Amino acid sequence: MKYTNLGNTDIQISRICVGCMSFGKAGTMHDWTLDEEQTEKVVRHALSLGINFFDTANGYSAGTSEEYLGRALKKNISRDKVVIASKVYFNPGRLSAKAIHREIDGTLQRLGTDYLDLYIIHRFDYDTPIKETMEALNDLVEAGKVRALGASAMYGYQFYNMQLAARDHGWAQFQAMENHYNLLYREDERELIPLCRQMGVSLMPYSPLAAGHLTRPEWDTNTLRSQTDRVARGKYDRTEEQDMLIVQRVHALAEKYGVKMQQIALAWHWAKGVAAPIIGATKMSHFDDAVGALSVKLTDEDIAYLEEPYIPHRIVGAISRNPPEGVMLLDEKK
Repeated sequence: MKYTNLGNTDIQISRICVGCMSFGKAGTMHDWTLDEEQTEKVVRHALSLGINFFDTANGYSAGTSEEYLGRALKKNISRDKVVIASKVYFNPGRLSAKAIHREIDGTLQRLGTDYLDLYIIHRFDYDTPIKETMEALNDLVEAGKVRALGASAMYGYQFYNMQLAARDHGWAQFQAMENHYNLLYREDERELIPLCRQMGVSLMPYSPLAAGHLTRPEWDTNTLRSQTDRVARGKYDRTEEQDMLIVQRVHALAEKYGVKMQQIALAWHWAKGVAAPIIGATKMSHFDDAVGALSVKLTDEDIAYLEEPYIPHRIVGAISRNPPEGVMLLDEKK
């Protein structure tokens, strides 16, 4: 395993992050999530590969993702050997000071730990003043409940304004950005990603394999997730025809190098300066494939070949307003 520092901190993270949306009681959010026993098996296998970075959220599967992850880690490794991230926003009060202070305590209780390594705001909150949010997050750092802060999908100007507010008041700034980024969705290359690079913020993108579309030469498959993941369909099905041109090029390069398609897609991330793509795996073999991708090196010509068919896409990730109370699944295809 390879490691890197998280943002401008001394927190060492593996170059692969375990996406814990895959864990939790099925039916509370998605139909394809792993139960507690399966979660522990996957977590144990990831740890055996040297992966130390785990990303969950307060709203994943009604809190059971945090519960399953916390118990799995406690059984298999000491707390100081892992980096745990969780998120706040899809909850009553969004990113108000009151909500942030309430939600961190619930998250810590479910995870069975007294601190988080990384606390991420899950989206931008249009109802709460930026100053209130950043001050509350800084309070958590000063209280020792959180070691570092991160943000997730938002517009570049929003991220910039939040960083400025923290800087101007001497508060903790964001060290990580969890945004939507892969070969089929590159809209954040315009503003958000250059801002992160400018500020030394680590990229830890979600959906690095575009919900599996970059792992196979055909668009659909018969897995439970492919058949029931309405969010993935909402994110990607609109541009299937154009995006299949990219999928075909990933397949061609995989054939050329004798590796799997997902390994080409992940190697592209590291070539683009990503710190740790989030792998939302439901099988232990998914992590074996991801670790194998660390040894795949793409040339400049390979990268240009993969990127050339891309066309602008509608924004998927950043939101233009807060969703209605209780909504967790964005971009869902009804």
